[in-house]
This record gives sequence, C-alpha cells and structure tokens, in this order.
Amino acid sequence: MKTMLIAALFAVPALLCAADAPTASTLEPGGLHRIAHDYYQWRQRNYPVFASDQGQHAWDDRITDYTPAAIASRRAYVRDLLATVRAADTAKWNRDDRIDWILFRAQLESAEFADRVLDREATDPGVYVGDAGNAIFSLLKKEYDAPRKRALSATARLSAMPAMLEQARQNLTRPVRLYSQLAIESARAIDPLFVDSLASLTKDLSSNERQAFVAARDAAIKAMHAYAEWLEAKLPSMQPWRPMGEENYNYMLRHILLLPMDSRDVAHLGEVELGRYRALEAMLPDPSLADPDPKRVANIPADQQAFLKAYESREAEMIRFLGEKKLITLPPYLGPFLIKQLPEAFKPTSPGGFMNPPGLYDRDDSGFYFIPTYNPASRNFYIRAAIEDPRPILGHEGIPGHFLQISIANHLQNEIRRHHGDNVFTEGWALYTEEMLLREGLYPADSAGAGQILRLSRYRSARIGVDVNLHTGRWTFEQGVKYFMEGGGLDREAAEGEAAGAATDPTQKISYITGKWQIMNVLGKYRDRKGAAFRLGQFHDDLIANGGLPLSVIEWLLLDDPSALAKATGVDLKQ
Repeated sequence: MKTMLIAALFAVPALLCAADAPTASTLEPGGLHRIAHDYYQWRQRNYPVFASDQGQHAWDDRITDYTPAAIASRRAYVRDLLATVRAADTAKWNRDDRIDWILFRAQLESAEFADRVLDREATDPGVYVGDAGNAIFSLLKKEYDAPRKRALSATARLSAMPAMLEQARQNLTRPVRLYSQLAIESARAIDPLFVDSLASLTKDLSSNERQAFVAARDAAIKAMHAYAEWLEAKLPSMQPWRPMGEENYNYMLRHILLLPMDSRDVAHLGEVELGRYRALEAMLPDPSLADPDPKRVANIPADQQAFLKAYESREAEMIRFLGEKKLITLPPYLGPFLIKQLPEAFKPTSPGGFMNPPGLYDRDDSGFYFIPTYNPASRNFYIRAAIEDPRPILGHEGIPGHFLQISIANHLQNEIRRHHGDNVFTEGWALYTEEMLLREGLYPADSAGAGQILRLSRYRSARIGVDVNLHTGRWTFEQGVKYFMEGGGLDREAAEGEAAGAATDPTQKISYITGKWQIMNVLGKYRDRKGAAFRLGQFHDDLIANGGLPLSVIEWLLLDDPSALAKATGVDLKQ
C-alpha cells in the first residue's frame, strides 16, 4: 500500500499535461472545480500531517517528504497550476463562478508566494519542528480511532523523524536566527508531547509493538535534541531576520488576502484605531480596569483543573445571552467547544494559547481552545485576563467567534469556498463579536470585562503597526516589542511573543482590526439597505453564512457591490 501511495504522489503533477486537462484557453467553471478538487486531494497526499490535522487520516503513518526532489515537485505543480488559473478568460462567467475563480487563484497565490518569497524549507528550522509536533498532536487531539491504531501511526511517524531532521540540516542553507531561536525553544519543549501525551495511546500495544514504539520515540527525542543543539551552535553565524519588503507585502494584501488596501493604508488604520482605544481606556472611571488583575477576583482558581473549569462555566452563559438577544443563530450541527491546556511545545509562538477548530474532513464537530499553563502569579496578559474574566477571550475563540464561524465554513457545499479560510475575516469577526457583546449588554459598564475588551482592541491595533513596519523594513524587531509594550499596553513576555509571531507569520497580526473595520463598513451599508427591516442578528447570520471568505467577496455577495474586490484584484468585475 505504501508503494502505491508514493507512486500516486509523484504522478499527480502529470495532471496538468494530461490530454483532457483544461488549459487556460478552455477552462470553464466546471473545469475550474475539477482542477480545484484535484489540488485539494494532491495537497492531502503531499502534506500528510496537514491532512491528519484536518481530520483526513488516510496517511497517518507518514510525515512530509522534505527531500529536494519532493520540494521541487510540489513547487512546480503549484506554479504550473497557478499559471493556468491566472490565464483563464472569465469575462463571460457569472458572478458566482468568477468569485470561485478569484478565490481559488488566491489560494494558489498563497502557496506560490510561500515557495517563491518565504522559502521556509531553507530559512525556518521551525518548519521541521512544527511538522514533527503536529504529526503527533494531530493523532492525539481527537479520538477518531482506537488508541492502538493511533499509537501504531505515531510509531511510524516517530520512526521517520530522525531522517527528516537530518534532511532539515541539509535544506537549511539560509537559516534565520530569530526563527532558529523559536525552533530551539519548541524542540526542547517537545518531550512531554512525545512521552506523557502519547502514553495514553499505548496501553493496548503488544510487547513487540510497545518496544518498537519506545525505540522510535526515544530516537525521535534524541534527534530533536540534537537538532536543537546543532541550531544553537550555528546561531552566531546565522543571518538576522530580514523584512520581505513593501512590494512583497503589498502583493500579499492584494492577491492573497484580496484587500483593497496597501501597506500604508493598513498602517494608518492601525494608528487611528490605536489612538481611539487608548482614549477609550482613558475614559474609564478607573483606567486600570483595562489591565487585568487577578487580585480583583473573589475566587482565584486553585490549580490548572479549576482554571479550565472556570473557562467552561462561562460558555453556557454566553450562549444563553446570544439566544435571548437573538444575536445569532447556532446551527444544529454545531459540536461542543472544549477548553484544554496548551502543550509546552507550542508556547514559544503561541503565548496566549490557540484555538483548534473542527477540521475540514472531521467527522467530529468538536473544537478546542488551548489555554496557557496556569500560574496565578504570571504577568502574562492572557493568563491574567482569563483569571479575572474569561468571557472576552472565550467568546473570541469559541461562540460566537472562531469555533462557530469555522464550523459553518466547514459545512459549505461549494468546495472552493469551503477550503478558503480568510484570516482577515476570521480574526475580524472574532474581534467584532467582542465589542458587539459589550455594546449589547453582556458586560456591565465600566467593569473589568469591559476594560479588558478595550485593552484587547488596543493591543490588536498595535499589532498592525508591528506587522506592517517589521515586514516593510521600517522597524527593527526590538522596536516592535517596545511598540507592543508602550502602545499596546502589554507586558514584555507577551510583547516578545507577539513580535515573534508577527515576524514569523506576515499579515496575520493585521487581521483583527482590519477585518473588524471591514465588517463595520459592511454592517453600515447593510443597515442602510434594509431600512426598517434591519435586524442585527439577521446581519450576523447572513455574514457568517459565507464561512471564511474575504470580506471584499462578501460585499459583492451581500450588497451586489464588487468595487472593493475589483480594487484588490485589478480585475474588471462590472462586465
């Protein structure tokens, strides 16, 4: 079976030159959807860890092939497919087909840009640590199969890691010091994931299977530690982090995110919103309410388990409020949203934890929010905020935020749209819901919850300045850290984590305020159009019925206005 899978993997690029494959001159809507479907299938086979993470478990015993031949093959496939899609003549297609073409093109643009500009395999050691960690994490997070079956998959993946990490050393011809420092931290924190977490799967292994598992696990941990030591020894000679430059950054904004803005527009938006939220904090009767303080809480959780329960206890309250106010409709397929502890390996680049939604292919509709390790004495903003009032972060990550929206996106019938997770809309929606719930009365005026929401919007406004100015080359990394502290009001630990996240994931940090601003624009226009028939809850339902599409696309769908999308893409959409 493995031999057949490998043969199929390398056969996929031939799809582009097959006799019946559509060319740019013959591509029609049906053909677009066929090649998109082939691309999604190809991506699963080429990125088996990604497939597992998304709930497709056919290749759970494999990790990504990082040999030069495999990397070159993947890049050629994406490059050739993008050329075909770019050159298609869609002037006579209807609105929905043109939208699908633009969306699929943006998906390919993202992959091609990562290959051509970011070149992570050669510059970022964290690619390999992340793949190793997610290779195991994706087998653990849901009970999609018997523990023994998942343990055998883990053994196969662990066995492949030493060779993968050795290949990484050869691929990393231009490692970046900042990326390497983050990779070292993650590599040295991976033992609990491989040892403690995996132990829950091994109880039904036979004696021989257990021996094979232990040998593979220990070899993988040894190789990971050696990789960290190798990176550390090379740190002095590594190149410093460098910005991608304004031209590349603007390319991402227009062609990948489909934003009708350039870097200076986005930076200006961040400045305006930062000034606004700093002023709103100052207007609080007690401005210190915006800085979370566990000492103001009557009952501080005693330990990690109590901390988790405190999070979960507020979820039912928020769902009940949404229903009573008729602010959004929860679909019947919505699964449970669970709170779990953040694995140590993910701390360096996710100091505040992260949300893990249902995967594209999951049969299980549940989702998780991974919160940081509990420490009531921590200065970490996210931990302090969660102790004092977890609802703002819980609503952002869960319901009505990410978990709800992504669950809806996963149930879209259109495959291209189902696969399009626009980060600006996703983060913008989650941030929008924070202030929407404040204005609708969930939090008492001048409460700690209300103050926290102002601070959350404040530092997300600061994120824009750091992201844009780092990647366009206007600021150094240390300037970004200081801006988070002085402008965003964050402690140094949180600020350093935020700046590291901005440097490693360009445009991610602009998503929150930019997306919220776009939503507010659409809301105002929608209200004007509906007049007396306007209802806020109906707007919310209509908005996120589109899953995770870019808001420039949604503006065309909801308001029949293609101008923002035309400005972003440079495509004449009035024909």
